Amino acid sequence: MEEALLRAVLFGTPILLASLGALVSERSGVVNLGVEGIMALSALAAFGVALGAGPYLGLLAGVGTGVLGGIVLGLFAVTLRANQFVAGLAVAALGLGASGLLGKRYEGLPLEWTLPEGGMALLAFLLALFLHHLLYRSRFGLYLRSVGENPKAADLFGVSVDGVRYGALALGGGLIGLAGAYLSLAYRPSWTDGMTAGLGWVAIALVILAAWEPIRAVLGAYLFGLLFFLQFRLQGSVPIPSEAFGAMPYLLVILVLALSGRARAPKALGVPFERGR
Repeated sequence: MEEALLRAVLFGTPILLASLGALVSERSGVVNLGVEGIMALSALAAFGVALGAGPYLGLLAGVGTGVLGGIVLGLFAVTLRANQFVAGLAVAALGLGASGLLGKRYEGLPLEWTLPEGGMALLAFLLALFLHHLLYRSRFGLYLRSVGENPKAADLFGVSVDGVRYGALALGGGLIGLAGAYLSLAYRPSWTDGMTAGLGWVAIALVILAAWEPIRAVLGAYLFGLLFFLQFRLQGSVPIPSEAFGAMPYLLVILVLALSGRARAPKALGVPFERGR
């Protein structure tokens, strides 16, 4: 039992970090479907830098890559006001493709120094508490929620809608980058193509399941972590094809979306803002 709970927390940590990143973005009104690609590229950047400069600089590289990914999404979704769903899918595809291509040279290489899994899991939990405080106890959180609910009213009161959304995407991207760095520097210190294994899509579904609330995301992430642990524990001991276990993340996403139809999203989610309209 203790082992199951421990592995649930450790495996749930990247899901929690990625879901917090998507949550921040979406509370500002910007749909972030690029989580999977940003995670993959951040994991590669973190591992590549850690090989030569150590895990802590690798961690910074992963976070920085995530921030850059959020800003790139903002360029399309906020500045160019492109369809946010299409822009997010493009970022996801770009990140997955680039990480697969650039990461070939790193496959099979060992990482001498790694980050502690327990320390990273504790950091993720504390970040969830901090994000809750930021959303409901700070001026930036008030601006963020206002922009996500009614950007026209926020603009009338002098709030820079685009500025807040860029800030949310950068912060969210940094959290997603931290999730990718955790995968390649702590949980499984190595680089392999496809190591995110659909966790980014699970994180997006978790945001909906948690009703865009950070504390609920903690519980949901650990629940998903437990389900993933049971998936690997049962694999090989029950007469179920391995392909069915591989499809588990996507089946979980579909199940969550089906059960979360009543969750109230931010009113301006997915709607581009144009001043004067």
